[in-house]
Amino acid sequence: MSDWVLHVDMDQFIAAVEVLRRPELAGLPVIVGGRGDPTERAVVSTASYEAREFGIGSGMPLKIAARKAPENAVFLPVDHDAYESASTEVMSTLRALPGVVLEVIGWDECFLGVTTDDPEGIARLAQSAVLEATGLHCSVGIGDNKVRAKIATEFGKPRGVFRLTADNWFEVMGDKPTRGLWGVGPKVQKRLAAHGITTVRELGEADEGQLTAEFGPRMGVWYHGLGSGLGPAVVDSTPWVARSHSRETTFQQNLTTPAEVRSALVDLAGQAFDDCASEGRAVVRVHLKVRYAPFETKTFGRKLSEPTTERAEVVDAALALGDTLDRDREVRLLGVRAEMAMPDGGDSAERTPVRGRI
Repeated sequence: MSDWVLHVDMDQFIAAVEVLRRPELAGLPVIVGGRGDPTERAVVSTASYEAREFGIGSGMPLKIAARKAPENAVFLPVDHDAYESASTEVMSTLRALPGVVLEVIGWDECFLGVTTDDPEGIARLAQSAVLEATGLHCSVGIGDNKVRAKIATEFGKPRGVFRLTADNWFEVMGDKPTRGLWGVGPKVQKRLAAHGITTVRELGEADEGQLTAEFGPRMGVWYHGLGSGLGPAVVDSTPWVARSHSRETTFQQNLTTPAEVRSALVDLAGQAFDDCASEGRAVVRVHLKVRYAPFETKTFGRKLSEPTTERAEVVDAALALGDTLDRDREVRLLGVRAEMAMPDGGDSAERTPVRGRI
């Protein structure tokens, strides 16, 4: 028997939970976001597969989604409690499977570590168990490490199973654009293309020195390995230790004055600080996110001179960042993220250089 990593990803999770509560919505384009009012400023949290056929996707402004949506589309408000409850039931069901180690990486996805000679059988068992317990469907990617398992899931959607290992990596992924790799966004894709690297195979065969010169010694090595599907293979059940807490608001009317911006930052920074304080952890860095009208987003931050447990110091840091904003531009969204010091004992779970845990 061999060690396998299975990546379980719930299909259209938020929309599926809503349809489960409202069976009459089955087969309709369902868009969940904000308060469910497409005339307000908010973004799509999840779109059902039927809605995605019209080009509607997560992160899209609701107003744009409304323009793309057909007449029978249904807009619903976000209900975090319902999704949290469903997630807990899904993870409890998977955790109870015999012989598996479960590592939660999001409320709608997780890794399963298992030793078996039939990983597809375990994948089908996981799917049937979740469906029976919750009425929800999931897709499962099978890999010899976490990177390949996670990417494999996309080939299994919806409700399917797909295996991606070192044996078929380049056959499946070699000619795909680098954007198809987990952790490669549009900016990294563009920087790679500037070096003539446009496909996964080209990334895997690239000169590592060239990549470290472009991205640094840590990220360069990571991206080079990613081209060959390399990554961590140990599934760790250690609970995730949060690195930060953030609060953000999309304003229904643009903020137009420094006073309005300062007032909003005081509220957001205070809320983010309170979230950190509830864990008894000091804040070490403060980040600010701003979205100027009509839709240009920027983020930046600063390290505090020393870790602090004082609300006023976190608020002052956010206000100092706010003072650097362009006062001639209207503000559509503001967000404050407070990064925390690690607790005693740190976090033993293996991490990747990008996006934290995988």
